[in-house]
Formats: sequence, C-alpha cells, structure tokens
Amino acid sequence: VPVRVVATEINRLSQVSAVAAEMISQKVENGTIMGVAWGNTVAEIAQSLPPRELQRVLVVQLNGAANSSQTGLPYADAILSQFAAAFRGRTVHFPVPALFDYASTREAMWRERSVQRVLAIQERVDLAVFGVGSLRSPVPSQVYAGGYLNEEDRRALDAEGVVADVCTVFLRADGSYRDISLNARASGPTPAQLSRIKTRVMVASSAAKAPAILAALRARVATDVVLDVAAAQAVLALAGRNRMGIGLGSHKPVES
Repeated sequence: VPVRVVATEINRLSQVSAVAAEMISQKVENGTIMGVAWGNTVAEIAQSLPPRELQRVLVVQLNGAANSSQTGLPYADAILSQFAAAFRGRTVHFPVPALFDYASTREAMWRERSVQRVLAIQERVDLAVFGVGSLRSPVPSQVYAGGYLNEEDRRALDAEGVVADVCTVFLRADGSYRDISLNARASGPTPAQLSRIKTRVMVASSAAKAPAILAALRARVATDVVLDVAAAQAVLALAGRNRMGIGLGSHKPVES
C-alpha cells in the first residue's frame, strides 16, 4: 500500500487497514465463517469494512481477550460486532484469558464443553484475519501495552528470543514457536493450526515491524499479506530478496 513517507504511524495504519478491509470484503461470501483475532490493526480494519448484503456469515473470535484486570469483552466484542454488521452476520465470542496464568488451567478449560464448542467452530473457519504484534512497534501492540504481560513474562520472552506474536502465540525471528514457554498458556491458534485455514489475511504497517512481519512469514501463518511500502521494503532488506524469494506488489498478496 503506497503511503507518504511523512505520514504518521497512525495514518499509515489507517491507510493500510482501509485497503485490507476492501480486500477482505471481496473474499467473504454467503456462509463464510470468519476467524478474527483482536488487536489495534484488526480494530482499524473493522471500522473500514464496506457493508455487504450477505447471508449466514459467522464471525468467531480466535483468541481470548481477558487479563488479570479486565475481561476484554467490550474491546473484542466491538471488533467482532463491526465485522458481523458489515456482512449481516452473527458473532461467536471466546470468553477466556488471552494468556492463562498456568498451562494446566488452559488444558482444563479446553476440556469444558462450552469452550470445545467455540474451538470446534474455529476449526471450520474459512477466512482468518489478524495482525502482527511487536513489542518495539511505534504503535504498541495491544498484547504488550494492555496489561497482558508482567515483568517476568517479558523477561522470559526476551530470554527466548521472541520478536512477534500472531493471535497471542509468540514467535522467534526464524518463525519457530513450539518450545516457547508462554505459548503453553496462549489461547490463540498456533501457526500449524492457522495453516489449516484456506485463506489467512495478515495485515501490518510500519517498517519498525519488519522483524515481526518476517518472523510471521517464516512461520507461514498467512496466504495473503497487506503491508505499506516502507514495511515491505524493510522486510525485504532484512531477509534478502533471493534468499526469501518473496514477490511484493501494491495491493497484491505475498506468499509466505
């Protein structure tokens, strides 16, 4: 997405999200099950979605939103409701913490029938929409700025070389994630689980997010990617064109 060099980070995010919203809208059909991961970028996309007269569209929350100080429901619900309203669909919430305090608690919750119902719907998702979290982004990602991580968590992420998260699942620069300790407490789908979804739209802005975007590409979480030009150029500079073998074009998807 072409964005003026002098644009603020907020304007950059807004322009990228507007293009992403148009592209996502074109991919939704009657009966589509959409999986939506809350966050700053997805919230911007939600506000830009053009309304369409569709039927039987279902919008399901992909990751929990609660933390120790808030339920996260109003924030997540606002995003899901805007997606559903754009396509005359309905929503399915996932009322669990974004990150559990204990992996054992997550395992127990996953055995509950009410949670299994949502997980079963997530497995039927046709189209997923998500951003990329980065601790060092000029516009702080919600996971890092919203009270979801304590100091011990942050130290653990630094020690394990984490540079990004997708759906609150943390990634290293090489795209690996399976042995990162905090992921045992995460509520969102892993890259392996995301890979089963036919269409996976990842949206991000800012050159400062290049390490996080590249990590997500290496984890192969996306089939379609929307970036601003500066972010795309920074990703290519970081990775090396020939080694990554990615082609980038304005408004065109990037194969991961």
